[in-house]
Amino acid sequence: MSQFKSEFLNTLATRGFVHQISDAEGLDAAAVAGPITGYIGFDATASSLHAGSLVQIMMLRWMQKTGHRPIALMGGGTTKIGDPSGKDEARKLLTVAQINANLDGISRVFGRFLRFGQGPTDALMINNADWLDRLNYIDFLRDYGTHFTINRMLSFDSVKLRLDREQPLTLLEFNYMILQAYDFLELSRRQACVLQMGGSDQWGNIVNGIELGRRVDGRQLHGLTTPLLTTASGAKMGKTAAGAVWLSADLLSPYDYWQYWRNAEDADVGRFLKLYTELPLAEIARLAALGGSEINEAKKLLANEATALLHGHAAAVAAAETARQTFEEGASAAGLPTISLDLKAGVGLLQACVTAGFASSNGEARRHVQGGAIRVNDLAVSDEKMTLGLGHLNADGAIKLSMGKKKHVLIKPL
Repeated sequence: MSQFKSEFLNTLATRGFVHQISDAEGLDAAAVAGPITGYIGFDATASSLHAGSLVQIMMLRWMQKTGHRPIALMGGGTTKIGDPSGKDEARKLLTVAQINANLDGISRVFGRFLRFGQGPTDALMINNADWLDRLNYIDFLRDYGTHFTINRMLSFDSVKLRLDREQPLTLLEFNYMILQAYDFLELSRRQACVLQMGGSDQWGNIVNGIELGRRVDGRQLHGLTTPLLTTASGAKMGKTAAGAVWLSADLLSPYDYWQYWRNAEDADVGRFLKLYTELPLAEIARLAALGGSEINEAKKLLANEATALLHGHAAAVAAAETARQTFEEGASAAGLPTISLDLKAGVGLLQACVTAGFASSNGEARRHVQGGAIRVNDLAVSDEKMTLGLGHLNADGAIKLSMGKKKHVLIKPL
């Protein structure tokens, strides 16, 4: 049972989003008193966010659903530096053109989860380049540099990790935490924003912003972080052997996205239903308690709900039907992910497995073949030197390549 009076914090706490809060009583009181504004920052390091960012996006969604105003802060400015948190080495510096292209891709995801507009609880999308690009370095250092001590900054995990492993931390990266703190100050001034949320690795940066707001403007600001989320087996959220679980349909099909959730480990089902769907907690408790093969029905519901939130109800229904046809009827199912290869010239089986995302290298693909996991047109293959060609096309004009029971790709000729 949550100890919070506000629907906002009560919802986040009971669904497993809360790790730390800077002033829980104060934030709870502010949320009870009226609509508050809170934000989460998203740097544009890729053309899409992946499932590892979903917890942050869902927090913004719950913030809006419980009567408050969320801000999705796009890091057009901070991406030019790169957040050192959780990294052993500096991020690759991107050009302004690359950053802007990535921002375009990332921003499209939020329209699925948030309602944007100018109303008191309508979400805002703001780019921190609006103020960071205009900073005068000397003036900025004089106005704000005195509020940060090197001693304190060296104590933050993002810095200690790099130094303990004797990895270089550039002056450019060292500035990141100062700019993130300044973001909070600017949003508090421009939008009356009182809350910054983020992952647990952002705690030090968030506290910096809270303290800067207090020292410079006398503002009462708050911070909230989520737990470090991994799967039951310890894997990072949003990552698979085949790569990132992207939130863009251009990079990962709705079917593959559905399959990611369908393949969740049994021990994760209840937790994932709380975090990644909006099903009532009582229903989630019932589903999480299912045992044996019945847990698969809960996994399908998780996949349906998560896919519907991102790609829409129709895409979720189509993905579920494709899976049903593939697994229950053994059909090729036109909705399966499709890749095009030069079958006229012939493509090695191992390379086809790598291209399909079943393996990250020919060596890994070879082990899958040797283990009996690879099938071509539903027939097991053991010849790792097999070449796929036009002669393998089935009645649908494609080759159905499968690994295990749950991973399937249709290969069509170029």
